[in-house]
Amino acid sequence: MAAQRRHLVRDFNRYITCSMCRGYLIKPTAVTECLHTFCKSCIVQHFEESNECPECGIQVHETNPLEMLRLDKTLEEIIFKLVPGLREKEEQQEIEFWRKNKSRANGEEGPRPKRIRLSEEDDEKDDEQGGDYHRSDPQIAICLDCLRNNSQSGESIVKVCGLMKKFIRCSTRVTVGTIKKFLCVKLKLPSSYELDVLCNGEIMGKDHTLEFIYRTRWRLQGDSVYPMVLEYRPRIDFG
Repeated sequence: MAAQRRHLVRDFNRYITCSMCRGYLIKPTAVTECLHTFCKSCIVQHFEESNECPECGIQVHETNPLEMLRLDKTLEEIIFKLVPGLREKEEQQEIEFWRKNKSRANGEEGPRPKRIRLSEEDDEKDDEQGGDYHRSDPQIAICLDCLRNNSQSGESIVKVCGLMKKFIRCSTRVTVGTIKKFLCVKLKLPSSYELDVLCNGEIMGKDHTLEFIYRTRWRLQGDSVYPMVLEYRPRIDFG
């Protein structure tokens, strides 16, 4: 009987390493258009400058290539099983990174150490507890622009149009209601302050997600400009 050949980890390196950073795939993320896979951080940074796959050069998306990314958790588990100690090393580096970079002034805390997940059931429990905070969702970049109205008083314009950073990146599942809360916090407005959020001049409902708005309002209107622009203003009472 022929002896079984023992495979070394390096025999699989071409399948489990990132062509961009040459390291093991960390949070392996596939481009759905061509199925090439990279580290999540590598491909997200690449798509900030380009909309083409770094492996094959195919145009992934005309305006928002981040929509075409999907995490491959099955491959992630295979890599962690093939490479001893990789999971623990990555988790420790993440903890140390947040410990060094957390903002004491804002009272932000880094993530708590994660236990090693032993099953899909553990993943489901973490999701139910909200531990992921939509970080694994497709991301979208948007511009929040103040819609100036001649009927507004000068003081009102200054208060509402005082957003310092107009460009943000967030989950495509974020709703207009959440955007309104974000604006109230950043503009230091009372939580009861009423704002309208518009896309292409149309007022968006509070339950509309950014993905819904992008697909049904922004992209279909023929706008090829990226990022998507949402305008906001104090609510106008038409009654």
